[in-house]
Amino acid sequence: MNKEAILYIVVPCYNEEEVLKETTKRLSEKLNSLIKKKMISKKSKVMYVNDGSKDKTWNLIKDISEKEKNFTGISLSRNRGHQNALLGGLMTAKKYADVVISMDADLQDDIDAIDEMLDKYYDGCDIVYGVRSTRKKDTFFKRFTAESFYKLMKALGVDCVYNHADYRLTSKRVLDNLENFKEVNLFLRGIFPLIGYKSDIVYYERNERFAGESKYPLKKMLHFAWDGITSFSIKPLRLVTTTGFIILMISICIMVYSLIRKLTGNTVDGWTFLSISIWFIGGLQMISIGIIGEYIGKIYNETKERPRFIISENLNKDNEKNIS
Repeated sequence: MNKEAILYIVVPCYNEEEVLKETTKRLSEKLNSLIKKKMISKKSKVMYVNDGSKDKTWNLIKDISEKEKNFTGISLSRNRGHQNALLGGLMTAKKYADVVISMDADLQDDIDAIDEMLDKYYDGCDIVYGVRSTRKKDTFFKRFTAESFYKLMKALGVDCVYNHADYRLTSKRVLDNLENFKEVNLFLRGIFPLIGYKSDIVYYERNERFAGESKYPLKKMLHFAWDGITSFSIKPLRLVTTTGFIILMISICIMVYSLIRKLTGNTVDGWTFLSISIWFIGGLQMISIGIIGEYIGKIYNETKERPRFIISENLNKDNEKNIS
């Protein structure tokens, strides 16, 4: 395997003007260090992906690309969300790179782990997952919900790496195969294990955010988690069916019990039991219909086959039109 592979570091950006200069400084130092060690080619670059930012992020990216030869960027035509922005960057970077590393712009991912990722790549790994060694810096709520999510995904039969976000190394052939996955409802953490090939893990300690605010508030986190569950598991649908049969059995028992009381002359004392049953079953039906509706909605989105991202500007190659 080529010991001086062309590396592209793909960094999705949404309103990141507060951190971009510091991110550029640290990544520039890391790239230069890797080039001096002859671990990567001099053609290696950092590719920023502007996900329809509302601040000066894109202007900063253009300024950086003009001043720094190892930095480039692309801009999506509008905000498409983190996963689609990341996919757009990966699909663009694979045209120029032998290996691609994806990471966030907030400097929480430890860039020193890149060295070990590359070592494992040169040892024959096509995918190297960056995994958090600890969550001590998280709040109790954040730690509990995150760990519960990964455990739930495993229980539902989804093959994803525990405590892994989107900090990973992928070879060009992995990305070539990723292009064959056409789903609109993206959950990349679940897709990469499906691709296969030899993989390994690098553990790192996640840092505090350098500046700015998290782009993943609780609402977005819950939506992302639900997307992951419904995109990779049909067990919630099976749970609805199982629950339906259980309720049916309970209803039959209640019917027999009510008939016996009626035949023996014992009348129902009040409406409490009846009203509770009606509300309970009604609520259960609404929840069941809602879960089924989520799956139908995803089927609806998939059948339209709309592009997942549209690139309006590519600083790496002029006049290039890229649509997923």
